[in-house]
Amino acid sequence: MANRTWPPGRSQTGSLRLGQNQQAFLLFIVLVVMFLGGWELGVNLKIFSQIMPSASQTARDFWGWIVDPFFDNGPNDKGIGWHLLFSLRRVLTGFAIGSAIAIPLGVLLGLSPVVSKATDPFIQILRPVSPLAWLPLGLGLLKNSEATALFVIAITSVWPTLINTKFGVSNVDPSYLDVSRTLGASRWRTIWKVILPAAAPNIVAGLRISLGIAWLVIVAAEILVSGTGLGYFIWNEWNNLQITSIITAIIVVGVVGLLLDRLFALVQNWVAFGQRS
Repeated sequence: MANRTWPPGRSQTGSLRLGQNQQAFLLFIVLVVMFLGGWELGVNLKIFSQIMPSASQTARDFWGWIVDPFFDNGPNDKGIGWHLLFSLRRVLTGFAIGSAIAIPLGVLLGLSPVVSKATDPFIQILRPVSPLAWLPLGLGLLKNSEATALFVIAITSVWPTLINTKFGVSNVDPSYLDVSRTLGASRWRTIWKVILPAAAPNIVAGLRISLGIAWLVIVAAEILVSGTGLGYFIWNEWNNLQITSIITAIIVVGVVGLLLDRLFALVQNWVAFGQRS
């Protein structure tokens, strides 16, 4: 009997068959409903603290923040959209500063094993330091809350890009370098035309991780040193015991972090595709 090709989405018995993505989406919806239902039930049964709002109340307040995100009633009463813009500006500025330091330094370390070994202890000691530990040092050095926030973002986001750049440069295919030398290319031309393009996937991967760390750090930095931004918004709403507003900010932080990561994922795929083509 000849093999029969069944229509997409249907099994041999003729019943509708869901694809993997559809199954995952349905499972996601079920998990969300279970989470929200458990949350609502926990509040109604007084399992949680009295200050914990219900899921329905949080949804109503969340919608109120989202439909009018850019109101401005004074320094301490701004829409969450303004705080998001302030945070994005700080993150992108600090991330750019960190990247401007990490990429050239990573290239230098990747090209010189001696310099790499000499500086590796400094990298391994400073890399795991919490961003909160840098805040008082930044305030003492810079005496300015805005500059301190940028300092903390830059110094905590620099390491993934630095390490990935060093790895990418030090692992460039030697045959590429041999061809470059054979053609008489100068040192700078070899770096610009051969080494950096070959190391680009690793560099972009490091930048992607660094941006995620920068976005992670911004809340802690703004809680302690700033009068604007999502971190300040969360701290201010906590002082007012507005838990629904804090949950709204957490969702915004998560969604924006996801979008930033997906943006860099597109860049990473584009660079990787350029390497294959």
